[in-house]
Amino acid sequence: MKFTCTKENLAHALTVVSGIAGKQVNLPILTNILIKAHEAHIEVISTNLEIAVQTTLRGKIEQTGSFTVPAKTLTDYVNLLGSEQVDVTLKGNELLVKSGSSSTKIKGIPADEYPVIPAIQEAQTFTLSAAPFRDALSSVVFAAAKNEIRPELSGVYMGFKTERYSGLILAATDSYRLAEKKVSLAGGVDTVTCIIPAKTVYEMARLISSQKGMEGDMTVELHISDNQIAMLFQGIQMTSRIIDGTYPDYVQIIPESFKTTATFPVDIVKKKIKAASLFTTMGVNAVSFDLNVENSSIGVSSTSTQTGEHASEVDVEITGEENSILLNHRYVLDGLSQFEEKGDFLLNSSDAPCMLRPHNREDYLYIVMPIRQ
Repeated sequence: MKFTCTKENLAHALTVVSGIAGKQVNLPILTNILIKAHEAHIEVISTNLEIAVQTTLRGKIEQTGSFTVPAKTLTDYVNLLGSEQVDVTLKGNELLVKSGSSSTKIKGIPADEYPVIPAIQEAQTFTLSAAPFRDALSSVVFAAAKNEIRPELSGVYMGFKTERYSGLILAATDSYRLAEKKVSLAGGVDTVTCIIPAKTVYEMARLISSQKGMEGDMTVELHISDNQIAMLFQGIQMTSRIIDGTYPDYVQIIPESFKTTATFPVDIVKKKIKAASLFTTMGVNAVSFDLNVENSSIGVSSTSTQTGEHASEVDVEITGEENSILLNHRYVLDGLSQFEEKGDFLLNSSDAPCMLRPHNREDYLYIVMPIRQ
């Protein structure tokens, strides 16, 4: 194997694929990336057996071949190079990398030991605008369960062209809070539902962000089969397993009406919650929200036997009944991080789920379960 390419192209390709090459004690080759020099292009691949990412780059190929080298070593080294041109040559069990006056040899493992990346078969295909899809992924994935006690809750639900919405619905819940986002589709005709691992969702968002010129009309293609999902985007292909299981019917916990509605300034409320969070009991993170219709305000307060207590008020637009609720401040701040200037706070009682959503927007909602006293 022997090829020449630009430092910029090689560094970008390595950055794209090296994100999932991690510490694999049982299978050391998974810390490596696979480089394949074909007659027309160079292919760079990585996998952790759950997710696989592959991309191509242009170069002058003098000799075809393939080899695997440690992802971190090669990526870090190429990023340090100053010269524009990089010459890569396979010699025995080492990859010789030359650029300007720099030369290094990196030990690797033969390519035939690298896991085979399965091709996706008989898939349903959907097309979405890249930037809105990336933002939608980020706006729900944080609410997925961090453990896999209930595997389906550790993933993100995707519902394409369901009865509830003609586009794509994304949802995630850890049973304490729920985030749901609706995104329009540019193409796709069938109804499909699946559960995507949270790690895959984070990787999808990272890969879309890794491409330059995101302000354009770039699109993402999703190919979904019975047990796999593939994302095609700007020369990048990512494949992942799908979580086997049925996602809980979360729609039943979304209240249809509310007794109290308040519209609040997001930045001010976030600061008040952060101040109150300094005076909460570790692990419980309880902050009280008191919606006062007469004063048109939300009171934000907390008490800790160790650090003291805090109380503050925020002026808001409010309608309905007097109401109050005790919430985990971490969950509330996670949701508010997805909002811009104004948000709506909707609730029924101190022991029923409350809803937060961006003001005058119907495409996003965030449900938080109360802390019961």
